Amino acid sequence: MAADLHCHTKLSDGSVGIEDLIVIAHKSGIDTIAITDHDCIAGTVRGQVIGKRYGVTVIPAVELSAFDNEAGKKVHIISYLADAPDRLEAVCRKTSTARKRAGQIMMLKVAARFPVTSEFIISHASGSTNLYKQHIMHALMDAGYTDELFGELHKALFSTDSETNVLAPTKYPDVKSVIDEIHGAGGIAILAHPGKFNNFEEIEKYQELGLDGVEVWSPFNSEEKTQELTDLCKKKKLLMTGGSNYHGSYGEKIVTLGSFSTPKEHLDKLLGYKAKKKRAQRKAEKEAAEKGE
Repeated sequence: MAADLHCHTKLSDGSVGIEDLIVIAHKSGIDTIAITDHDCIAGTVRGQVIGKRYGVTVIPAVELSAFDNEAGKKVHIISYLADAPDRLEAVCRKTSTARKRAGQIMMLKVAARFPVTSEFIISHASGSTNLYKQHIMHALMDAGYTDELFGELHKALFSTDSETNVLAPTKYPDVKSVIDEIHGAGGIAILAHPGKFNNFEEIEKYQELGLDGVEVWSPFNSEEKTQELTDLCKKKKLLMTGGSNYHGSYGEKIVTLGSFSTPKEHLDKLLGYKAKKKRAQRKAEKEAAEKGE
């Protein structure tokens, strides 16, 4: 039983549509996926409907952007199984608006530097809720200025170390507020790919803020770090998940769907987590009441 709990579609910065993603999962023998588009919950309901058609379970999820001001790092938190996903709309909309502003600035800078129009760049974001760096790079590929998405030109345009970058600042909510929003919606908060933004040292701090688990199996986590994360999660009783961070041809790393997945034991723990917490809470309340008698 394979469960890839980190997948993106055209709604954010993936290259494939929702149905295409589900068909790939079905043909690959993957029976459980989570569509985790960035700051966008629009694909969840449609994904679940299409999933049933193909016998693929689609777990409600969204990858929310955050920032750790103390550590000076980006942080991505995935919300799984929210009881009221609509309650995440506000934080998604706020981040999406900030990203739109940044995307427009970057697009205008690129259009001024290369003989392409803003309309040409925007056409590559068709179907997405936003304009991402992959869309800009795809436009430059089609214009003949590069033959790869994440090569030297990408570094020149989007690396913070590059003197020629076109980056525009994007303000993200802090980690605590994102975790609180997830819990307020009745969801489970999981730290995504700690290896991508080097969030390893902050995990225990995030647990104190309410983090429920960590994405242990990821293309961004080395074998050594995967083992360290496994040991830490067992010690701290954190949930463990896994996913390929699949983006199709728009991915930073070449991965196939299901190449990193969540073992059944840990999928079952994720699915039963909220019920277990409720039982523990009822037990604690009962014991407190008995002591007060």
